Amino acid sequence: MNKFLLGAAVGYVLGARAGHARYEQIVRTYRKVADHPAVQGAAGVARAKLGEKMGERVPFGRQAQH
Repeated sequence: MNKFLLGAAVGYVLGARAGHARYEQIVRTYRKVADHPAVQGAAGVARAKLGEKMGERVPFGRQAQH
């Protein structure tokens, strides 16, 4: 029973470390893509078109300061 618990604990710790490393890798990749000028430009165009269609009713994004 003790060997099983030790094995489970070691597996959990190693898996958690690998999981966190993978999470950090995904976050870095997302930030690289999101910060790319082409992506920023496309997002701006999409935001502008959505703003034209919805007017002041845009449910997300930056709100105009009054």
